[in-house]
Amino acid sequence: MTKNPVPGDGPGVSLLGKGKVSSRFRNANIALFVISFCIIAIMLFLAFNGIIKQISADYANRYAVSSADALSARIVKEIGLLSKAAHSNAVIDWLLDEGSKTKRLLAYDEMAGIVEELYSTNLYVGVERSRNEYNIDRNYAAADIQPIAALEKTNPYDAWYFDCINSDSEHIISIAMDNVLQKKRVWLDYKVALKGMPIGVICTGLEFSHIAGELFSQYDKNNIRGLIVDENGGVLIDSDKLDNQDFLYGEFDGKLEEVLSEPEFLAAVKSQIESASGNIEDATPKLIRLPAGPYNCASIAPVRYTNWSAVILYNYTSALNMSLFLPVFLIMVLLLLALAFTTNIIIYRIIFRPLEKLMISLTQLKENQDGHVYGVDRDDEFGNLANTIKDLFTKANYDALTGIHNRRFMENSFISAMGFLSRSDGMLSVIMIDIDYFKKYNDAYGHDQGDVCLKLIADALSGCITRSNDFIARYGGEEFVAALPNTDKNGAVLTAEKLLESVRKLNIPHGDSVAAEHVTVSVGVTTGQVKYTQNWEEYVKRADEALYMSKQNGRNRYTYLDFIPFQP
Repeated sequence: MTKNPVPGDGPGVSLLGKGKVSSRFRNANIALFVISFCIIAIMLFLAFNGIIKQISADYANRYAVSSADALSARIVKEIGLLSKAAHSNAVIDWLLDEGSKTKRLLAYDEMAGIVEELYSTNLYVGVERSRNEYNIDRNYAAADIQPIAALEKTNPYDAWYFDCINSDSEHIISIAMDNVLQKKRVWLDYKVALKGMPIGVICTGLEFSHIAGELFSQYDKNNIRGLIVDENGGVLIDSDKLDNQDFLYGEFDGKLEEVLSEPEFLAAVKSQIESASGNIEDATPKLIRLPAGPYNCASIAPVRYTNWSAVILYNYTSALNMSLFLPVFLIMVLLLLALAFTTNIIIYRIIFRPLEKLMISLTQLKENQDGHVYGVDRDDEFGNLANTIKDLFTKANYDALTGIHNRRFMENSFISAMGFLSRSDGMLSVIMIDIDYFKKYNDAYGHDQGDVCLKLIADALSGCITRSNDFIARYGGEEFVAALPNTDKNGAVLTAEKLLESVRKLNIPHGDSVAAEHVTVSVGVTTGQVKYTQNWEEYVKRADEALYMSKQNGRNRYTYLDFIPFQP
C-alpha cells in the first residue's frame, strides 16, 4: 500500500503566484472590445444594403440547425445512455443468465440508475435466448422485474426487437406507438452483443408530443413552419399540427407534397433532403429560395445520427418589414452576441476549464485518496489554490506522525462503507490493534524513540492492507483500526495473523515487555453482516472487546469474536 506524504515533510506552499489570471482576462477582454468596435464600424459602412436578406437567410438557417441539433442532442444523449446499459457487464451477465436472481438485481441496479437519467421513464429489454420482454420503470422495485410478454416474429408490435437484432447497425431510430402507455414515441433501439453475437435489445422512447413541442412550439406560425422529414419525404413532425391529437398521439402519415405545392421548389427541397439524410459529419444547412408563394425560402439541416432532416419554411417579408425600422439594432445585437460568445470562450479557457479540471481531480482525490491534483505545478492563482487544498486535504485525512490515515478519515470511510454494505447485505470485518506495553517502551527508550517505533509499526501494518477498499487508520495513541469491507471471518483472521507477524518481523527490542523480548501487538477481530440499523461504532466496540481478551490472555496474539448487533 502506497504511503501518502505526511504534512510538513515537503516545502511549504507559497500563497503568492507569479501569474495573474485576472490580468490576462482583463487584457484579452479590452483587446476584444477594441476589435469588435472596429468590426462594427466597418460592417455598418460596407454591408448595410445587403444585410436584410441575409438576416432572413440566417433566421431560417439558425432555426433549421437549432431544431436539428436539439433533436440530435436528445437522441445522442439517449443513445449514449442505452450504450452504457448495453455495454454494462451486469446487464450482459443477466441477459446470458436470465434466471439468476443475483445477476438480475445487479442488472436492475445498473439500469435503474440509467433510467433516472433518461428523458423517458422506462426501458424495454428483449432477451434473445428466451425471447422474453421486460419493462424497467423508474417506479418499479427489483422484485417487480418480470417478463411482460413473449417476443414473436409474427407479431407486428414486436418488430422493433427483431428489426434491431437483425440489423447491421448498433441502433435503430423510428417513430411508432407505445402499446403499453398508448402514446406515440420516438423509439431508440440498441443492440446488446457479446463478441459480435447479439444477446438482446434495450429500447427507450422519447414522448413524441414533448419532442414536437420542444422543437417548434416557439415559432411564429404565420411566417415559419418547421418540419422533421425522413429521407423519403415523409413528414414526421409538423409545427402546424401541434394541436392535432391524431398527429401527436395517433396515426399520422404526412407527405411533403401536402405542404409544398410549387413543383420546382418541392423538387429542390426533396433533392437536398436526400443528400442531407445520414450526413453525420456535415450539419451545415442548405438554403433554397423561391421568388413567390406562402414561403419564399427553405433551410434544410440534417439531424445527425439519423436519416432525418429539419426543414424550416420561412417567409422573410416579415423580417424585411421589421428590419426597415431597426437595421442598426439588428446589427448590434448580432455582433454583441458574437462578442458575448467569444468572451465566454475566453473566460472558459482561462478560468472555468482549469477550475473544472481542478474539481475533477479533487473529486478523484477524495474518492481514491491517491490522485494527482490539477494545477499544483501552475504559478498562478490556480496553482496556489490547488497546493493549498492538497495540503489541507492531506492534513485533514492523514496522521502527521505515522503518515497513515487518521481518525477523521476512518469515521468518514466507515460511514460510507456501512451505507454501501447495508444495501447489499455485505460483510464487514474490523480489526483493533494495540502496541503491547508501549508506555513502558516510552519510559525505557524515550518518547523520540517511541515515535520512531510508532512509524515503523504503522508502515508494517499498512503493508498488510492491500485491497483498494480496505484501510487502516491510527485510532489514537498506540491504537490502530483496520476495516475490511466484504471480508468474512476467514479473511479477517488471516489478515490479523499477517498483522501480528509483520510487527514481529520488525524485531524492535523491548526489554520491559512481558509478552516478548521485542515489540509486539495485541489484536481483536470481529466480523458481521451489515444492516442499515447498525453503526460503525458497534463494530469498533466489539473488536475492542476482542482486543481486551487478547491482552487478558497474554498479549502478542489475536482474538476473534462474532459481531453481536446492539439490541435496544
